Amino acid sequence: MVRIAALSDIHGNLPALQAVRQAVDAARPDYVAICGDLVFNGPDPAGSLALVQELQKAGAFVTLGNTDLAVSDGDYTAAFPWFSDGVPESYEAAAEWARDQIGDDGIDYLRRLPSERRLRVGDDLILFCHASPGSLTDGLSADLDAVVTMERIGRTDAKVIVCGHTHLPEIREVGWRTIVNLGSAGYIFDGDPTASWALIEIGDDGIKAEIHRTSYDVMAAANAVSARGLPGDVYRAATIRTGKLVR
Repeated sequence: MVRIAALSDIHGNLPALQAVRQAVDAARPDYVAICGDLVFNGPDPAGSLALVQELQKAGAFVTLGNTDLAVSDGDYTAAFPWFSDGVPESYEAAAEWARDQIGDDGIDYLRRLPSERRLRVGDDLILFCHASPGSLTDGLSADLDAVVTMERIGRTDAKVIVCGHTHLPEIREVGWRTIVNLGSAGYIFDGDPTASWALIEIGDDGIKAEIHRTSYDVMAAANAVSARGLPGDVYRAATIRTGKLVR
């Protein structure tokens, strides 16, 4: 039996990441994966990135997210292609603030991250990515058209696709593949203001995946965002506090 703990979309929320790290340590997995969106939006991008780097030094797989691209290189259109009328100033302000917080070393670290990592367990290939195979921005949401879903997951031979991006945790079997959408470890959208992550078990009996929820000091994180005073922070704080996307 091989056990993999995976999390995604930390978004600079250090209290949430610290709580998930404790829960993951208690689960004693064989591998840990972190699937992008590490620093953008939350109150402590530098602290979050330092903890991610610590986990990576201990062996964690770490991949890039679309908002990491916004922070590292300021390519806002590539990071947020769904804004046909231009990326909102509040997004640019949050990215620039995070860039200043993590400094040159943090920027270089984000730039070196791969967009995907793979792990083979016996005959099973596991893909770790942010949104979907081959894309930082094309998500695998539950309400996506089935034809589009098949096209997106068909970009890989992996049996298990581990991703995030939608901020809505879900485990779904599509044909012979399993999609494990991790939700978000710091900026969840499903109405439960806890951090989500997944534990995946691969053994002789097949593949089993389960979403876990970990409580943390939500109000402390929300208040820290509010105190920052950037455009849009009132909405970011409300999102953290309620677990629902507030715009």
